[in-house]
Amino acid sequence: MDQKFKQDMEIGSTIRSLRMERHLTQEQVVSKLQLMDLDITRSIYSQIEGGTYSIRISVLVGLAKIFRVDFNTFFRNIQLPDTDQ
Repeated sequence: MDQKFKQDMEIGSTIRSLRMERHLTQEQVVSKLQLMDLDITRSIYSQIEGGTYSIRISVLVGLAKIFRVDFNTFFRNIQLPDTDQ
């Protein structure tokens, strides 16, 4: 599997888990993001959770505020590629 795609899937899965742990719908999260003046639709948010849309940093900042987590939380399941030459 392409490394970038796998990383997007992991971040999306983490975001979905955080949302569900807080008993929020996608629509509720999107509404909160829109109140922060972030231009996002439920369709795009769904694609982020599904790992088929790369998340913007501004949206990640908004989600960190909504979920009250630090940024490391979003990357907890990401493994860096081996850089040995």
